[in-house]
Amino acid sequence: MHWADSIAKALSHRSEKQVIASGITPSGEFHIGHLREILTSDIIKRACLRLGLDAQFVFFVDDADPLRKVYDFLDDSYEQYIGHQLANIPPPDENGSPDFDRFKEGVSYADHFLGPFIQALEHIGVNIDEIIYNYAAYKSGKVAEASRIACNQSDAIREIIERVSGRELDEQWFPWNPIDSDGSIDGITITGWEDPIVYWTDSQGREGLSDVTKGEGKLPWRVDWPAKWVWRGVTMEPFGKDHGAAGGSYDTGKEISVILGEQPPYPTTYEWISLKGVGAMSSSTGVTIGPLEALKLVPPEILRYLITRNKPNRHIDFDTGSALIELADEYQKKLGDLEKGPGNWESLSRRQQVAWEKLKAQLIYSQIDPSQAPHAASERVTFRHLAMLAQIRKEDAGVWESLQRSGLISGQPDDDLLRRLEMMRTWINGPHFPESFRLRIQTSISDQAQSYLDGRDGDYIFSIHKGLSDCVWGAEEINGVICEEARQREIPLRDAFQTMYWIVLNQDFGPKLASILAEMERQEVLNLLQLAIDGLSS
Repeated sequence: MHWADSIAKALSHRSEKQVIASGITPSGEFHIGHLREILTSDIIKRACLRLGLDAQFVFFVDDADPLRKVYDFLDDSYEQYIGHQLANIPPPDENGSPDFDRFKEGVSYADHFLGPFIQALEHIGVNIDEIIYNYAAYKSGKVAEASRIACNQSDAIREIIERVSGRELDEQWFPWNPIDSDGSIDGITITGWEDPIVYWTDSQGREGLSDVTKGEGKLPWRVDWPAKWVWRGVTMEPFGKDHGAAGGSYDTGKEISVILGEQPPYPTTYEWISLKGVGAMSSSTGVTIGPLEALKLVPPEILRYLITRNKPNRHIDFDTGSALIELADEYQKKLGDLEKGPGNWESLSRRQQVAWEKLKAQLIYSQIDPSQAPHAASERVTFRHLAMLAQIRKEDAGVWESLQRSGLISGQPDDDLLRRLEMMRTWINGPHFPESFRLRIQTSISDQAQSYLDGRDGDYIFSIHKGLSDCVWGAEEINGVICEEARQREIPLRDAFQTMYWIVLNQDFGPKLASILAEMERQEVLNLLQLAIDGLSS
């Protein structure tokens, strides 16, 4: 059983109506790592709907949270906004300075970073039923009752946090962070509580009061999170392994939730997504690749597949290099397997049947439109092959001609293949394309290549020239010429192919050589071989 179906089944035993939540703090640029929580929620919602449950997906935007520090991408002038809520801070301009003109137009710091992320979610097929801005929720009184209960039960909540987390809270701790007269929620001391008013003194010695029913502040994180569960009726929410650790936010939240009047939601802990070779992605450190950037490289189905093929508690290394090509080809292959069917179902073992159902679910949840069944219209054209063609054929028409000639497509390319080629060209021309797949077809023999060739058998290169002049121009025939001429001269195949790689690509490795040569014009290959021969005889 697919992991999402397993969670949906567990949820069905609790209630037929499910409110699945996810949330994010818009403090900086979003990255692929953020997609894991959102897509996990979206996939679980789809699984619930498949099971016949009434399921909604709500998305909390934590714009009531304060700016924690001046991040590297911000101008030093943001120092004045530390402690201010993200909904009340101007957005940065292209230089990282506060953009007051946009702020006057109603665009906040939170809006600035959230907008592109929501756009990416739409592209990737995430269907959010309700976006909840936490700042507005406080101001409109939606969090009022939970805030009042928390303040009235401050001693009980303190006991839970200290006991469960194992850390002692400050003597002045109180489950409400008021906004001072300068707009900050930092450095404030609580001096009293008379429902619904919190009395406070700020770091300058100024006194004030905060009405918790009017959103004149917010609950601290460990109380704010369960308050959301309670007032919105959340029944399930995935969360990162930091929140799911022993003594973490979920452990304290599930007890605080009961004090606030509701049972906690069903828990699912997910692991981080790391950028391979760099580490865990972080908006504040700049170790990121954005969702929209990723969507320019590969179809959104591939990003969904990355999440749906891995259980939430499994770590994912996001590799924009060769592993991404392999992932895309794996997805294409599985589409083909699904289209062919499982064969005789009755003859399959129980284990094989479970594996088939899991495969089917992985592909169903990978689709952008949940109403559309997975299809393998262009599954025969692998990403690996398309990467090669896109580098050899500079014009799209040449790519389609090659695919038609090889029988991989008949007629004109479909919309899916058109989109894939466009993305492939973007990927090739960007910084993330793997060097091991990059082709630099030569028009001359470099000094480095000539240095390598000087120690080789010139007769072998001459015989290759002759053999390729006469053979049928196809990958199998070209490969046969290279191998047969090497065998006749007792040249190791590895050396034979390295010789050809140096002549054609100016390096000693590359994708399958015969496939590359077959896509080049015969005369183009012969010209390179002749240049190599001329260099040896000079």
